[in-house]
Amino acid sequence: MYAGLLAGALAVGFAGATFFGLDDAGYYFMIRHCHPKPWRTQSAILAIDEGTLRPFGGTGGIRAALAEGLPILAAARPKVVVVDVILADKGADPKVDALLARAFCATPNLVLSADALRDGWDMPLPEFRACAAAIGHVHAAPDPNDSVTRAIPLEKHEGQTRLWALALEAFRLSRGARILESTGEGAGLDVGGAAVPIPYQGGMLLKPGAAVESGRLMRLEFPPPRGMQPIPRVSLKGLIDDHSLAGAFTGKVVFVGVTAVTELHDRLSTPISPTVQTSGIEIHSLAFETLAQGLFLLDVRPDVEFLVCLGIAIAMGLAFRNLPGWWAYTGGVGILAASLVVPYLFFRARIVFPYSVSASVAWSTFLAAAAYYHLVVRRNWHVERASRARYQQAMQFVTHEMRTPLSAIQGSSELISRYPLTEEKRRQVAQLINSESKRLARMVEVFLNVERLSAGQMELKRETIEVGAMVDVCLERARPLAERKHIRIALQPIAGDLRLTGDRELMEYACYNLLTNAVKYSPRETEVTVSAFSGDGYVRIAVRDQGIGMDREEVKRIFQKFYRTRKAEESGEAGTGIGLSIVQQIVERHGGRIDVTSQPGSGSCFTLVMPAAVAERL
Repeated sequence: MYAGLLAGALAVGFAGATFFGLDDAGYYFMIRHCHPKPWRTQSAILAIDEGTLRPFGGTGGIRAALAEGLPILAAARPKVVVVDVILADKGADPKVDALLARAFCATPNLVLSADALRDGWDMPLPEFRACAAAIGHVHAAPDPNDSVTRAIPLEKHEGQTRLWALALEAFRLSRGARILESTGEGAGLDVGGAAVPIPYQGGMLLKPGAAVESGRLMRLEFPPPRGMQPIPRVSLKGLIDDHSLAGAFTGKVVFVGVTAVTELHDRLSTPISPTVQTSGIEIHSLAFETLAQGLFLLDVRPDVEFLVCLGIAIAMGLAFRNLPGWWAYTGGVGILAASLVVPYLFFRARIVFPYSVSASVAWSTFLAAAAYYHLVVRRNWHVERASRARYQQAMQFVTHEMRTPLSAIQGSSELISRYPLTEEKRRQVAQLINSESKRLARMVEVFLNVERLSAGQMELKRETIEVGAMVDVCLERARPLAERKHIRIALQPIAGDLRLTGDRELMEYACYNLLTNAVKYSPRETEVTVSAFSGDGYVRIAVRDQGIGMDREEVKRIFQKFYRTRKAEESGEAGTGIGLSIVQQIVERHGGRIDVTSQPGSGSCFTLVMPAAVAERL
């Protein structure tokens, strides 16, 4: 049952992971605080900023600025030049387009950009494309939930044409290699011996060459906030004005694009600055650095994710199974804390483990295990409490019920030892000692049976009990006590052959207890009447006295353990208040009940009402 409960909690944890909302917050934290060692950047940015757009007449002058600045850049011998400007339409001035085409053709390892439209690709003009070593797509992959860009698609399909990302094409040209796709499931890309793994997305592995709209999402690595300089950046207008700035691009992969804040369509949020948007060209350069440095972040494999969560569930279950008391809850809280550390440890190994899954599984199994533990402890506490109550009741039963025969035995033995008695008297005393000893032995047996009955360890005997004979036995035992108080016990004639089925000794104890109570709480020179009769399928045994009586409130409480009425306490008769509770338990286990009628000062009548067919119910 416990294992099944934990398995259900594990399933609930997986199902409820989406409601925790910890993935984004956890990813932000790790991106900002769990960086790899600082690296030497291999890229630089030639920025078309506000200072460039103003003198060239705004966005319409970008082509003229590129035509003037690219030859200066080419003279610095960059390794690759990536231009993130869509050049699919004819410009306003054909001369500028011609100058730009010549500048493109003079630029080594040029990568131009293309944009995906619903009906195909928005490709650069043919005269521009003829000068390019590669064409790459410009798309990123903002998260649909919060619009934060954490990854880019390395490939994108539109119609029958597939393009690689600008950053991947730049990386290929910088290595002078081709992009090779592995045919084995789970393998990635190979670029000049550098492996680019295929990540898992949503638990589904994207196979090589899969015809999907955006495939092979690669998470971006962001540079540490301390310990290294950001990617070098030079304004295009500044380069045109000062050619010496071109030295910053020598041997670098240069990304040329718009960084001006007025170009809002090309600005995206990132985990580093979700509120301050970043230009698209900066994101492409970060993607290139991720490839160049081999800083790949992979989503955890589904089987590994399940095994880790299974380990959390097992650890939680063992904590509450084996640790005592508050240590169990302390261990559970420790596992909850560890579930938040697990994603961090995976992130250190360049694997993204969703915070929501580990946290949800940890909480669901914690609640399930803690609830089960609480219920088990509470149940055990109740069992122990009941056992302690039965033990106390047993001790009080011994004190209450065995005092009379012990007193008789003790008194009789003193008579024999201290006084000269006739042979007949000695014989009577010896018989009394013998009968009281047997009575004591029977009491011990009754006591043990009542205990076993209370603990559910004994079934009632199925004996045929003659009511008349049983009442006679009880009367003989009670007469000595009645004679000492000069109380007459009258047995009314029993009509018919009344029989019960049940445990003879327990029923005799119940009947005898009612008789002795009637004698104890009746004044001297009174009468106790015993009657037995049948009717309506029941056998009734009634004991009526002329004693102190009880009011209604006292009658309601008379069967409570240890309860004694005020007049019973004042009578001077010894008692513990457990006899009637034991009688009630015996009678109810036989399928019967006890009816009580009483008036203060007028006596009481206790009636055992037993089903005549009780044998069929035992």
